Amino acid sequence: MNTVDAVMKLAPVIPVLVIDDVANARPIAEALVAGGVRALEVTLRTPVALDVIREMAKVEGAVVGAGTVLNERDLEVSVKAGARFIVSPGLTEPLGKAAITSGIPFLPGIATAADIMRGLDMGLSRFKFFPAMAAGGIPALKALAAAFHQCRFCPTGGITQATAPDWLALDAVLCVGGSWLVPKGTPDPATIATTARDAAHLGVSASR
Repeated sequence: MNTVDAVMKLAPVIPVLVIDDVANARPIAEALVAGGVRALEVTLRTPVALDVIREMAKVEGAVVGAGTVLNERDLEVSVKAGARFIVSPGLTEPLGKAAITSGIPFLPGIATAADIMRGLDMGLSRFKFFPAMAAGGIPALKALAAAFHQCRFCPTGGITQATAPDWLALDAVLCVGGSWLVPKGTPDPATIATTARDAAHLGVSASR
């Protein structure tokens, strides 16, 4: 998984995971992988996030990344914890340069044309469209994709299992990010595996 394209094409959905208890890390990762969802974004929103990454990285077949990476320090500790890709909610020059220098697959967040142009100036062309619904939804991404035809996107934020196929039908969308795969509370591995299986089979055009 040495390119961001490879990560984005692992499955139609990248689960956005906010995990408060390290003990739940491996069961959740095992259930997601069993359902066919291998790229797992662990957000750095909890005190145990780095430990969760370490645990999930031990699960065979899991490609674990760090989300909500805000700066160079977050990038450094995530990579040391075993993250194999990096997702950020926005794009700053210091973080972008550090991620590019590190060589790790990097999916920075964008919401505007100016954001995309900043990324293109750095040599980036794969972006997280965030927050997808609040930033204008499908009409907004269609407009951006038309202007930046060389770019591909992972819309994230407010997307559900019911609406994901509409996003995935866009030529510029390689995958979507979603938090619905693992709801809050005590995880039920069987339910998570079933939800993951449904997500892994969401229709994606063969041309992608």
